[in-house]
Amino acid sequence: MARPVPHRRDRYPVFRTLQSRWSDNDIYGHMNNVVHYLLFDTAVNGWLIDRGLLDIRSGETIGLVVETGCQYFREIMFPDTVAAGIRVDRLGNSSVTYEVGLFANDDAQAAAQGRFVHVYVDRQTRRPKPLADNWRQALEELIR
Repeated sequence: MARPVPHRRDRYPVFRTLQSRWSDNDIYGHMNNVVHYLLFDTAVNGWLIDRGLLDIRSGETIGLVVETGCQYFREIMFPDTVAAGIRVDRLGNSSVTYEVGLFANDDAQAAAQGRFVHVYVDRQTRRPKPLADNWRQALEELIR
């Protein structure tokens, strides 16, 4: 298998700026790998909330993560500012595969890039729920 190549910024149609925190660094002086996943989740859910799609407190639809993965290319550490690029790789009936690239400061290539799959479900029954038209329209803007 060929070694993955870091994505460039132009792969992502939307960015969210996130600040690394002192507590993100581990004993080795760089961002602990679990923090990358927190940043992926924060970037995507923040975008969904800002677009008025996701209501985390009382909305009928919630997203459950069913698959994740991350590739690491270079260290990120406090006090780096992280630009999280977001794109949709696959848009299903009730699921979305997101790609997120984490860019430290003004770097042109991703320090890490991940993917995760959300299955959108009814909050009460936890059964998959087809994406509403307004969700589908907004998510289609992230396909590149």
